[in-house]
Amino acid sequence: MKNIAVIGAGTMGNGIAHVFAQHEYNVNLIDISEEALSRGLSNIEKNLDRMVAREKIDLDMKNSTLGRISTFTSMEKGVADSELIVEAATENPGLKKTIFKDLDSFAPEHAILATNTSSISITEIAAATSRPDQVIGMHFMNPVPIMKLVEIIRGYSTSNTVTERIMKVSETLGKIPVEVNDYPGFVANRILMPMINEAIMTLHEGVAGVTEIDTVMKLGMAHPMGPLQLADFIGLDVCLSIMKVLYEGFGQSKYAPCPLLVNMVRAGKLGVKAGEGFYDYSETKKAEKVADQFT
Repeated sequence: MKNIAVIGAGTMGNGIAHVFAQHEYNVNLIDISEEALSRGLSNIEKNLDRMVAREKIDLDMKNSTLGRISTFTSMEKGVADSELIVEAATENPGLKKTIFKDLDSFAPEHAILATNTSSISITEIAAATSRPDQVIGMHFMNPVPIMKLVEIIRGYSTSNTVTERIMKVSETLGKIPVEVNDYPGFVANRILMPMINEAIMTLHEGVAGVTEIDTVMKLGMAHPMGPLQLADFIGLDVCLSIMKVLYEGFGQSKYAPCPLLVNMVRAGKLGVKAGEGFYDYSETKKAEKVADQFT
């Protein structure tokens, strides 16, 4: 397996493309937008430059990595010769099912179809195809070039052969794959997102402020990053989407999204990518609280 296609040139998609290309896979990076593809390649190059500066790789490896990435705005052309396709589009069930229906038509019959979803049912996505046994979850962690974990999620029909192949492929990327079953949120987000949601509820109820909550979790629980800052880096819209999946999947009130989270997403305060979330990410880089107006 050497020919890979990645659907989506955003944060996760360009990170996944970077890692595959760095480990000598030929990668077709696909997005409907030329602008998104340009941004994605620019981010990959910046990340490679950082690795060169830190002497993690040399200049030859940087250039060879970039040389193994091709870009496409046509899904049909981009996946034509692919043996593995990793979808990394927006966390939206309808969109993902549409993409997988198209992939089923365009991809070679032997191709494995993987999704980087962080919470949506693999079984539901696979049902949009005629090859559910060849559909699997590959949940990479952000930032992809650095984080070691890949959650490998088996859908109801995912074959043992496909699971074993994807576990081995993940290892060739220098990752540590962990096999889990298809339940809402899988393992990582079933545990992480309710904790983040509870931190937001703690802020919403006025128990403590943003920096105080994050400081308690960093110093008291040895977390490298506080839950509110982590939510900003993940994207508050993504956090809300995952909480909705958990709430709908389990039907328990403990998974209901905090009203503060809902209001911040409505207001466009999405975290780092929007320049503002629980912290201010403007040019001054001051960690100003911005959530009080919504409490």
